[in-house]
Amino acid sequence: LELSHMKGRVDTGTGLLPFLQKVVRFRDIPMEEILDAIEKADLEMYENGIVAVGDISNKLDTRSQKDKSAIRYYTFVEMFDFMQEENAQKTFDMYKEVYDGQAGINGNRKSCVPHAPYTVSSRLFRLINEANREDGITISIHNQETEHEDDLFLHKAGGFVDFYESFGFPLSHFKATGKTSIHYALQHMDPGCRTLFVHNTMTGPEDIRAAQAWSDKVYWATCANANLYIENRMPNYQYFIDEGARMTIGTDSLTSNWQLSILEEMKTISHLQSYVPFETLLRWATLNGAEALGFEAELGSIEVGKKPGLNLLNLDEALKLSRETTVKRLV
Repeated sequence: LELSHMKGRVDTGTGLLPFLQKVVRFRDIPMEEILDAIEKADLEMYENGIVAVGDISNKLDTRSQKDKSAIRYYTFVEMFDFMQEENAQKTFDMYKEVYDGQAGINGNRKSCVPHAPYTVSSRLFRLINEANREDGITISIHNQETEHEDDLFLHKAGGFVDFYESFGFPLSHFKATGKTSIHYALQHMDPGCRTLFVHNTMTGPEDIRAAQAWSDKVYWATCANANLYIENRMPNYQYFIDEGARMTIGTDSLTSNWQLSILEEMKTISHLQSYVPFETLLRWATLNGAEALGFEAELGSIEVGKKPGLNLLNLDEALKLSRETTVKRLV
């Protein structure tokens, strides 16, 4: 939500590394413009039938909107030290202030989370784990969004080596693990927390099996349009279906998407990987997401005692999604 003012400011199809460099170096946006974009993005999601959001935040810019929003938020306060162990405590303390400043009213929740395997040192992982001692915590982590991520951990090669050098962060201490990046994350995260792996563009069957053997609280968030926006490719959803993975659907921010609409994500998946049944997509978009955020007691399915909201989709004659399908909020 906090990057809503970045809509249209970053070119499509650049690949993840140039995208990250552009976002990190973008500065000097007036706060009035930032807050206005946040308010409009929150309203856009509500009008698109969204009732709950797992929102990754690095600042407190979104707090006031979340406090008054009709949407229920789980704020993931994201932390990264670019794998510099000596900066871990300072980094944690800085983002802990953001965590402390996020309110928990209106059913909203929050947790401290690692950004990605390639940006979080072992020490920062430990500090994050220690902060998340409350029962029922959900954490998120970006996972295998580009092949360069696995190259770094498998061989200490690929674009991230130059990426770190360009920002003055040495990697002389880093040693390749010989395994894909998700294994580094699994080694350092707490399997007792619900864990939401985000993107998973390059994730393969062995990675999925390893994560699901590590914990029975694993969820996978796909952001199809964001993957197309940045890298022009998508995950292979058949891998996740075959492994019985619990998929959820997200959008990423407006920095890397044309809109904030779960329906548009469903339509993209249905169009480009048409073997995924509509009923499966519907569960990914509703109940699985609610369970991943710990909101399933009130949201995610139509059951006695719940208040999940109700949306109307105008499907085609075969009761399938089409390019013309729209969403109308009924409740």
